[in-house]
Amino acid sequence: MRIIRPKKALGQHFLKDLGIAQRIAGTLSAHRNLPVLEVGPGTGMLTRFLLDEAYDLSVVEIDMESVAYLHRHVPALEGRIIAADFLRLDLKTLYPSAFCVIGNYPYHISSQIFFKVLDYREQIVCCAGMVQKEVGERLAAPPGSRTYGIISALIQPWYDVEYLFTVSEEVFDPPPKVKSAVVRMTRNSRMTLDCDEVLYKQVVKMTFNQRRKTLRNSMKPLLGKDFPGYGQPVFGKRPEQLSVEQFVELTLVAQNFLENENGRNSQKNEPL
Repeated sequence: MRIIRPKKALGQHFLKDLGIAQRIAGTLSAHRNLPVLEVGPGTGMLTRFLLDEAYDLSVVEIDMESVAYLHRHVPALEGRIIAADFLRLDLKTLYPSAFCVIGNYPYHISSQIFFKVLDYREQIVCCAGMVQKEVGERLAAPPGSRTYGIISALIQPWYDVEYLFTVSEEVFDPPPKVKSAVVRMTRNSRMTLDCDEVLYKQVVKMTFNQRRKTLRNSMKPLLGKDFPGYGQPVFGKRPEQLSVEQFVELTLVAQNFLENENGRNSQKNEPL
């Protein structure tokens, strides 16, 4: 049997522990009725357990050597292999209704994968799999913790995130330089943020990019130095102290102020 050489450029670290693969496959057990898309199956270690669990499985793989390997050695995948870049896929075309995503995600693009999942949150009911431990901690971090940050505040409004277990470096070929984590994101019941979502993202990124500053200082590029609301208690906090609900409230404060400012400016520019 030909063995695939892991490619550093693709961030490939092939899982070799059967027990870990079986545990990851089991993270979707509550959604057996839904189709499953595996991202980056590689040599099919996780794939085989997903097939054993009788999921309606398809896989997406960018590495053509891995695609050829899967065609030869995992015949049950015939007709279910998508040779493409997951980040470029139109998932609505592939899955017009609900489905799940799973994988041992390449560490260098794992955040991009989760943000793509977020874009398809009305269809992706559950997303589970293995990531770098630090990323897993950030995804699941509660407000007030050291690891709570941009990805926490953008994912958690829409998904309930569970950090399931830690995985040693030694179960991979080649071993990565960091520990890994298995996480599960389950879509919650929230349908709207009750604020401008684009502005919410801007506020989250702006404040966490200056996380050592209070909101009074980090929000000045957006609100200006003369914003009259800086005396409100929330502006004396740092971003990691805010829950999702508080970020929504902060966004609404900014949204109302900016709309009023735009209204006043348009009135000034109206011809007499």
